[in-house]
Amino acid sequence: MHIPVLRNEVIKYWLGDPHGFYIDCTLGGGGHLRELLQHLSADAQILAIDKDGEVLQETAPTLAHPGLRLVHGDFKNLDQFLTAEEQGQAEGILMDLGVSSFQLDERERGFSYHEEAELDMRMNRDQPIKASDLVNQLTQEELSRIIFTYGEERFARQIARAIVKYREDRLISTTLELSSIIKEAIPARYRRDKHPARRTFQALRIAVNQELEALEASLPQAVGALKPGGRLCIITFHSLEDRIVKKFFAEQARTCVCPPRQPVCNCNYRPSLEVVTRKAILPGEVELTINPRARSAKLRVARKIEVL
Repeated sequence: MHIPVLRNEVIKYWLGDPHGFYIDCTLGGGGHLRELLQHLSADAQILAIDKDGEVLQETAPTLAHPGLRLVHGDFKNLDQFLTAEEQGQAEGILMDLGVSSFQLDERERGFSYHEEAELDMRMNRDQPIKASDLVNQLTQEELSRIIFTYGEERFARQIARAIVKYREDRLISTTLELSSIIKEAIPARYRRDKHPARRTFQALRIAVNQELEALEASLPQAVGALKPGGRLCIITFHSLEDRIVKKFFAEQARTCVCPPRQPVCNCNYRPSLEVVTRKAILPGEVELTINPRARSAKLRVARKIEVL
């Protein structure tokens, strides 16, 4: 079941002029957009994007608005989906990062380390590289780097070594097969609190879908798509994403780029964003009770400043 995280908080910041132009960069199950549509006028325009064609087909029939335009694509190519009239006109843009509930709940997509499935993890099944390709073809050093960098896994080297040793006899093809290898590679005392495969599966998913590269590429485009006063709302689900967003907002909001030791500012630098949420907004206790998947969600919001 799809439950949009931080729904009320998102609408509070995403919604501006009910007659305006809005962008949902990661439609998913459409929960946030469905809520937004209830507040928009019939003449409002909405662009909704999702890289997963199957999710798009599933969600499309549940949404109804005369100004809604659905696009199958990656939001890293946002500029390509905007018309000349839409560029620089968006009232609000939403990026809800991570995996959608539809993808998690479809066992055959291979995102879960709890259920047996092909080791896939592709958000867009048109792309050629699967998670199984990475675990069976990358070197031990490459696997270790991915698991450590994207999963922040302290036992990355041990897990990579175990994967390479296992595949000497047979290829790794399923989720539970990989999960078992990871579990055996991690010392028993570290398997108790959370599932031992959690971080490695996250790392492989990020690598397969090039999630961080897409986020970094999309942020400047999103700023360009906003009108002055428009807001960029981003929900992250792990520290790597949040770090990228926080750093980008801070850089775009700075008022001076002079050398630190220069006594007087003379750069005349003009920020492009104002950070609206000084601290990330987190789900409350009530939401976490209803939707445990929201536990790691963080919402950050910035407003575009008119450059004079």
